[in-house]
Amino acid sequence: MRFGLLKHLPPTLRFRLTFWNTVVILVLVGGALWSVRELVRWTLISELNAGLIEDVKDVQLIIDHFGLNWEEVAADLEPKIISNSDRGWFVRVFSSSGELLWSSSNAPELKIPAARAVKPGSYDRANYHLLQRSLPEGKRAPPLIVRVGVRRDQVDEDLWRLTKWMLAAFAIILVAAPVSGYWLAGRATRPLATILNTTARLHPANLSERLPLRGSGDELDQLSATLNGMLDRLAVHLEQQRAFVANAAHELRSPLTAMRTSLEVALERERSPAEYRELLADLIEECISLSNLINHLLLLAEGDAGLLHADGQVRLDELVRRAADMFQGIAEQRGISLQVQLPHAVSIRGNRVHLREVIHNLLDNALKFTPERGTVSVEVNAPPGASRVQLFVRDTGSGIPPEDLPHVFERFYRADKSRQRTQPTGGSGLGLSICQAIVHAYGGEISLASTLGKGTTVTVSLPISG
Repeated sequence: MRFGLLKHLPPTLRFRLTFWNTVVILVLVGGALWSVRELVRWTLISELNAGLIEDVKDVQLIIDHFGLNWEEVAADLEPKIISNSDRGWFVRVFSSSGELLWSSSNAPELKIPAARAVKPGSYDRANYHLLQRSLPEGKRAPPLIVRVGVRRDQVDEDLWRLTKWMLAAFAIILVAAPVSGYWLAGRATRPLATILNTTARLHPANLSERLPLRGSGDELDQLSATLNGMLDRLAVHLEQQRAFVANAAHELRSPLTAMRTSLEVALERERSPAEYRELLADLIEECISLSNLINHLLLLAEGDAGLLHADGQVRLDELVRRAADMFQGIAEQRGISLQVQLPHAVSIRGNRVHLREVIHNLLDNALKFTPERGTVSVEVNAPPGASRVQLFVRDTGSGIPPEDLPHVFERFYRADKSRQRTQPTGGSGLGLSICQAIVHAYGGEISLASTLGKGTTVTVSLPISG
């Protein structure tokens, strides 16, 4: 509730910066001016006390000389009293018990509390500043109490004159602080207004515009640089999504067009049952290919949405062994040596179907691009006590050119010209993209290294469970 009124302030950052800066400046300046005033007041009172202390010493010397002969004391002090009449200077002498023994003729009647009447020190009464001191017993006088005092008019006048100047200065600051603060806040937030206007104009269809950098290196410049970096990444992502949608539409349209064309040709005339069976077999093959493509696209979409999660423990060594057994026949048919090197049991967290998809894709690629009498090796490396397991799939194919390596994990990217396949394939260019999406979803990393004419090695690193 203390800050309830602040809710009614204008919501602009410029106004709030001005408001709080003005509040802080006024508090600091007000405190500083008040401190200066109190310091001056203390200095004036200290100087007044110093003068009164000297006066007490003069009175003490006179009493030591004349004793309790008050007529002689008065006659000796009369010139001092007259010369300080404009200040209202006076003297009173009391016994140690507080009984008044003598008073100058101009001494005012002041009501002094009993506790103050015999207590040494300085204090104010009415318009007078008083100093009271105890005098020890002398040769011609017993212990006494001397009180001297002067009017505070001059001190109060000096303080009031200083206070008026300070109030005038505070009034000027009261007006200048918000005006200058509002102007400075406007200059400080001007780059922020540029950022807001520029970002308001941005549209997903056109992300070419960037925020200007002033080169100051301040927080607003860093914010502009950060937003520009985000816009760059967003533009790249949107471009990748557009290319992905366009490629996906093309890949889907091709088998659908082939199926429609086959059906239209079949309906042009009567055909034999054998021809219809052949046509239906071709349609089934196209449907299977189309179904696989759709499943791959859905898998990539789940990866982009963060929906690929580990749902249990999976024995990686068992998955690799079964995949190698399944591809052994294909390797023998193509005259390729398939070698497997597995360690002890290695468990990781993941989904069995997804991980099997990764292993099958990597083995399928290696066999496709390895010539006859070549070698494909699969190795699972998990040293005792290690926190991660590594899966290596190596082939002795023709390799990938360096200019194609940065793109191999892009969706629908094909480097068929550089990697000569031993068998014609109908790959869609999604295999490595799917592998990357699955491996990253399980907290792993996948990388590819290749040398022309020597072969390719794919390395998958995944965290070991338990």
